[in-house]
Amino acid sequence: MNFPSIFNDVVGPVMRGPSSSHCAASLRIGRIGHDLMKGSISSIEIDFDPEGSLATTHKEQGSDMGLFGGFLGWEAFDERLVRAEQHLGAAGIQVKINIRDIQADHPNTYKITLTNPWETHQLTAISTGGGMIEVIEIDQAPVSFAGDCFLTLVYTTHPEQVMDYLQHELSYDSLELRSGNQPYIEIKAQQFPDAALIQELEQMEAVSGIKQIRPVLPVLTAKNQKVPFITCDEMLAYNEDKGLSLWELAVRYESIRGNISEAEVLAKMDTIRKILKDAISTGIKGTNYEDRILGPQSVKFKSLMESKKLVDGDVLNRIIMYVSAIMEVKSSMGVIVAAPTAGSCGAMPGAVLGVSDALGLSEEETVKALLIAGLIGVFIAAHSTFAAEVGGCQAECGSGSSMGAAALVYLAGGTLTQSISAASMALQSSLGMICDPIGNRVEAPCLNKNVMAASNALSCANMALADYDHLIPLDEVIETMYEVGKSIPNTLRCTNLGGLSITKTAKEIERKLGKGQFYKSC
Repeated sequence: MNFPSIFNDVVGPVMRGPSSSHCAASLRIGRIGHDLMKGSISSIEIDFDPEGSLATTHKEQGSDMGLFGGFLGWEAFDERLVRAEQHLGAAGIQVKINIRDIQADHPNTYKITLTNPWETHQLTAISTGGGMIEVIEIDQAPVSFAGDCFLTLVYTTHPEQVMDYLQHELSYDSLELRSGNQPYIEIKAQQFPDAALIQELEQMEAVSGIKQIRPVLPVLTAKNQKVPFITCDEMLAYNEDKGLSLWELAVRYESIRGNISEAEVLAKMDTIRKILKDAISTGIKGTNYEDRILGPQSVKFKSLMESKKLVDGDVLNRIIMYVSAIMEVKSSMGVIVAAPTAGSCGAMPGAVLGVSDALGLSEEETVKALLIAGLIGVFIAAHSTFAAEVGGCQAECGSGSSMGAAALVYLAGGTLTQSISAASMALQSSLGMICDPIGNRVEAPCLNKNVMAASNALSCANMALADYDHLIPLDEVIETMYEVGKSIPNTLRCTNLGGLSITKTAKEIERKLGKGQFYKSC
């Protein structure tokens, strides 16, 4: 099992764009394609299955933008991303996008053919939610690559000879022969083979080419990876004789999982905290971006809140303002953190930072709370999904609400048991939430749902602090969410084919957006 990382799967990536499943994931897929071609691409052909989500959302929700940036070798937070198509054209790279039956099993499937004057390569990949990916085929050979290690492909006409050489000369995590349209040996490792060995391989008559693909995830996956626990029940059993707090368990998990020090774990989360704070500050000042539905909402909310013209509710109103600010930065192509996804990037961070600031807590306490949220997210990532295309909005806003509720209990001085109870109740309250973006944009009703998720987190945290009985264990609720998600029609799973997406007004908004008229007319 490939165990989730807090920083790979749950709180990250740092990115621009409306959707992590679309923008960040597609960019990572594009970067793998960039490396597969050694950065030399003349033409690209992309196939999306008509039965999948990408056929109807790839342009408006940022898959095209992410792919194009990735093909150019950019990072997910690059400020040029909004103009990636123009940059790709300026580089002389031709792109063709087809909607055709590719027999895709996953709704977020990318089938890509890359060509230059010397060679052609193919890859098929899926976006699994929250910016996470899996490459499932390279050059028509089945593979499984999540971008969490250094990948070297040695193309060869005599695999046995080259395999024997590598087994004796190389340190690796795995060494596999892949028999596609061009046989190659796949090397996974914690670093690329040294330059001298690569040079020796290139001089072999049996070697026709070598490709080196860099990791796209911040935390690598080592050989024989281990974690201390992977369910909530296992965590509680692990902690019986240790008495660790929930944040300490989160640090312990990530340190063992990623083979990094506990100090590194804390430092990584503090970096995330700073990015989140910057996003809130930016959003509250007001954002501007034409290709969106909603203008700045949080600016007026802040003014009315400070002048006491809103219904009293200091902490909740602060949360609403923070959630709105983060979502507005996302929609204006600013830098945000997918926590756990871009579509739900406001709920958990807005709740955690809102409560932390309202209570006057330290930066260190905020970091600990974010780690607690991340650990709850690990359990969800391991046994359910963050992808709305697979599980509806319960997988995004519902997960964020559950993560946030556990963290809020900690900030209020509650116990580990109460945090788990809050997480369970918050997720129970979110089951069945559909994903039906208006105008094919991840803005509305996404903002409302993020605010609802954060409000739910606060309510469930207070209920847990008062020892309300959550009845159903968190692990069982997570499993239930996955089963419920499978029963939601695909028209209500981020396809722009059902719910509010197909109302008369939504279609009119979509039409005006397509003509560049909507924002100016608001």
